Amino acid sequence: MLNSGLLGNDTICAIATPHGMGAIATIRISGPQTFTVVSSLFQQHGHPFDATKMVSHKAYHGFIVDGKTMLDEVLVTFFRAPHSFTGEDSVEISVHGSVYIQQKLLQVLIAHGCRMAEAGEFTRRAFVNRKFDLAQAEAIADLISSESEAAHRVAINQLKGGFSKELQVLRSKLLEMTSLMELELDFSEEDVEFADRGQLMALLHETLSHVNQLKDSFRLGNAIKNGIPVAIVGQTNTGKSTLLNALLGEERAIVSDIAGTTRDTIEETLNIEGLLYRFIDTAGLRETDETIEKIGIERSYRKIHEASIIIGMLDGTTAYESMLSSAKEIVSRADLAHQQLLLCINKVDVLDDHGEALLNQLRQDMDNDGIGIICLSAKHRLGLNELLDALRTSQPLSHPDVTLVTNVRHYEALVCASESLNHVQEGLELNIPTDLISQDLREALYYLGSITGEITTDEVLGTIFSRFCIGK
Repeated sequence: MLNSGLLGNDTICAIATPHGMGAIATIRISGPQTFTVVSSLFQQHGHPFDATKMVSHKAYHGFIVDGKTMLDEVLVTFFRAPHSFTGEDSVEISVHGSVYIQQKLLQVLIAHGCRMAEAGEFTRRAFVNRKFDLAQAEAIADLISSESEAAHRVAINQLKGGFSKELQVLRSKLLEMTSLMELELDFSEEDVEFADRGQLMALLHETLSHVNQLKDSFRLGNAIKNGIPVAIVGQTNTGKSTLLNALLGEERAIVSDIAGTTRDTIEETLNIEGLLYRFIDTAGLRETDETIEKIGIERSYRKIHEASIIIGMLDGTTAYESMLSSAKEIVSRADLAHQQLLLCINKVDVLDDHGEALLNQLRQDMDNDGIGIICLSAKHRLGLNELLDALRTSQPLSHPDVTLVTNVRHYEALVCASESLNHVQEGLELNIPTDLISQDLREALYYLGSITGEITTDEVLGTIFSRFCIGK
C-alpha cells in the first residue's frame, strides 16, 4: 500500500515502458524536484540545460551526463504543473532500450534525490490532484489491458467520464431528496412536511431504475472486458476438442477416439471482429465412476452456468433419439433467459444427404426460437463460418455512448446502492419514520460516491492502485 504521508512530497521515478530490451524506453519522473534533478543531468551542446528557459510539452534533444560519464543520447519532454498527467511537474526521458541504460538512469535519478515509484503511484497522484476521478483512473488500467475493439471502446467511454457523469446525476438527485427529508427532521416538533411523498416516490423510482440498469449491464460489460465466455459442452466424442482446435486454427486440445480424453477445462481466447471470446472446452458429459473424470464433469457443469454462450455439441452419426436426448439434457442445463444456446450437429461430412433432414427434425422437436441449430463438420471445418456468424450476432452490442459496468468493485457498490434504495422505497410505502429513511438514503449516496472516489479511504485506494503496473 502507498504511504499517503509521502504522496506529493517526494519526487518519484520509474520505467514507463515494458521491461526488457527494445528500440527505446521511457523513464518517468514526477514531483516537486523533477526539473531540478533532470536539469542537473541533462546537457545540450556540452552545456547544462537551463530549466528556466524550458517550454512545457516540448521535447528537447541532448545527453544524460552523470559527472563526467555520458550515459545516453536522449529526448527529454517537460510537463509543467498542473498541465501534466499527475498534475505535478513531470518529465519523460526517452532513452535507447538497453536494459543497462534503463537501470543505470534509475540509479542516477535515485542518487540525485528521486525514489522509485510504487505500483500505480503516478495515477494515484493524478487522482489526488483531481485530474480525474477514481472510476476514470480505473479505466486507464482497463484501457492498457484491453485486448479487443469492444473492450477498448468501453474503457475509452469510461475514461471520458461517461460513467462518472451518470453517477453525478444520480447522486445530485439523491442529495436533493436527502436534504428535504433531513430538513423535516430539523422541524420534527412542528410536524412540517417539506418533501412531497408522491414526488419522492417518482424520483426514487427513476433513480432506482437507473441504478439497476447500470448494475445489470455488468454481465455484458464484464464479458466484453475479460472475453465473452463460450462453453463447448456435450457428451464424450462429439467433437468438442476438434471444434476448439478448428476455431483456433491450431492443435490446442488433444483429440482422440478414446472417451473421456478431456479431463479438465481448457480455455483459449479468440478475437472475432473486435470482440474477444473465451472458448472453454469441457469434459464430456456422461456417467462415470472414474474419480478424475467426475471432477472434470462437475467443472463442466459449472462452466455451463458461468458461460454467456453455450455451444452444445451433438454427434450426428448416433441414433436420432440418443442425439435428441443429449440436446434436451444440454437445454435443461442452460438459462435461456440469460444465455445464448447454439446446438451443433457435428460430423455431417459422413451423413451424405441426411444432414439437412436431421437439422429440420431437430428444429421441429426442440421447438424453441431461442435456440440456434447448426450443422457442421469440425474435423473438415464445414459450417464453421455459419457458427462464427451466429457467435457474432449472439451478443447485443451497445451503442458506443451507452455505459457498461466492467469493474467488480463498481458492480458491488451498485448492488449495495440498489438494496439501500429498495429499503427507502419500502419505507416510503410503509410510512416509517423519516430519520430511518434518511439513513438508507445516506447509505445509497455513500455507495455511489465510493465508485468515483468522492467517498473513499487510504486502504481502498491502496488496494486499487496496487493493481497498476509500476510506471503507471
